[in-house]
Amino acid sequence: MATPAVNLAASLEILKQLQDRGLVAIRASDVTRVHRERLLKNGFIREVMKGWYIPTRPDELGGESTAWYASFWTFCAGYLTERFGNDWCVSPEHSLTLHAGDWAVPRQILIRSPKGGNKPTPLPHETSIFDLRLEMPPAQDIEIKDGLRVFKLPSALISCSPTHFAAQPIVMRATLAAITDASDVLSRLLEGGHSTVAGRLAGAFRNIGRSTIADNIVATMRAAGYTVNETDPFKGLPPMAFALRETSPYVNRARMIWDKMRADVLQNFTAVPQQTDTASYLHHLDEVYVSDAYNSLSIEGYRVSPELIERVRSGHWNPTSVEADRNHRDALAARGYWQAFQQVKKSVEKVLSNQNAGLIASSDHSAWYRELFGPSVSAGLIKPADLAGYRNGPVYIRRSMHVPPRYEAVRELMPAFFDLLQNEPEPAVRVVMGHFMFVYIHPYFDGNGRMGRFLMNVMMASGAYPWTVVPLERRTEYMAALEQTSVMQDIAPFASLISSLVTVKTDS
Repeated sequence: MATPAVNLAASLEILKQLQDRGLVAIRASDVTRVHRERLLKNGFIREVMKGWYIPTRPDELGGESTAWYASFWTFCAGYLTERFGNDWCVSPEHSLTLHAGDWAVPRQILIRSPKGGNKPTPLPHETSIFDLRLEMPPAQDIEIKDGLRVFKLPSALISCSPTHFAAQPIVMRATLAAITDASDVLSRLLEGGHSTVAGRLAGAFRNIGRSTIADNIVATMRAAGYTVNETDPFKGLPPMAFALRETSPYVNRARMIWDKMRADVLQNFTAVPQQTDTASYLHHLDEVYVSDAYNSLSIEGYRVSPELIERVRSGHWNPTSVEADRNHRDALAARGYWQAFQQVKKSVEKVLSNQNAGLIASSDHSAWYRELFGPSVSAGLIKPADLAGYRNGPVYIRRSMHVPPRYEAVRELMPAFFDLLQNEPEPAVRVVMGHFMFVYIHPYFDGNGRMGRFLMNVMMASGAYPWTVVPLERRTEYMAALEQTSVMQDIAPFASLISSLVTVKTDS
């Protein structure tokens, strides 16, 4: 007679086979009732709606959103394909959001299908799909993005609502800047006789400085016999100039977000710089280290104590023996934090000698990261290759609706991010936007929060602000403020929070 463990292993093998096929949206018919109930009972799958399931981790608490947010897009693609076949696509408006590199989980996603029911399908955590009964665009105007059937960029720009330009200026300008030649949109404008849309797009391209494209659209449409009246669908000019050679929607979107948020940061970051000499500033770093390490590691879920931190700082521990510390993983993290802190302290000293803080962070952050995880490499818990550079796959943030950019985009975004830091004249903006944008990009598989706080404090030094600790007791507020910034693009709560912490005595 098979034991419960053997039975569960058999069910897990079935689940593995489904996942090997790329299935995230699992139908009840994909697995027998016995295996399904066993996987449900042990927390390896979770019901999304009647007859549909997603894989989950058994250690994820009931009601937690992480598995759902990580599965959202793939589930929607599988569910919609099962329901409509190929007769569906994402709305042009949300297609543009995805083209702009924003994969945040929406409260509701609009779908077009001639089989649509014009009603919402409720999903977990107050999300939903609304399937509109509308005709599909021509097949040549649809592309597949990670299983999602979306409007191709030129078609989406033509088909989207006129009000979407003013309602979502960052998305619209980022996607417009990805168009390199008027021919990308002209063929569709001419085929459909879209004279009004042509005037709107011409005005939109001129708004972002692409006058050559605008002129070509107007001239070609008029030459074909259409009357075109150019109109600017945006409200005002963009806050930044678009480089003609920069067509990455990820980079252009990041730059617009930075420019959009600067004023809110300056309005809400009211901390007063505390002028001090370099020796005193660095001495304060030594004093605040234990508090900083305890709080930063605890925010990330490590169970550390001031005593453990002191022990690994002094080297009185054995990194090759699990018995040396009750929690080997925590000890490795604490030792890595100590080693990284020493590298960050060197970076702070450079900044205090009036070197450009953004340039220092750009050149030194890889050394911080190597030290942060060096002990884990020595202990064989992670591979040396994991320290080679930025992540090479997707990553998800626990309980967050924000989905970090695709790993391919990280290599475009990080140089642009450091350019923004280097050229930013206001220390407060470097502090707040530096921390936010780093964790928004999430360039590593692990350690992004600790690295973001290190970077924040290097920027603090550039403005004569003291090293600032984010205390564990304010973790919920801290994470909620980051979520508000990432998903709603409202940085005021985060700027206010960081500003309030600067004045808190941090060496207790």
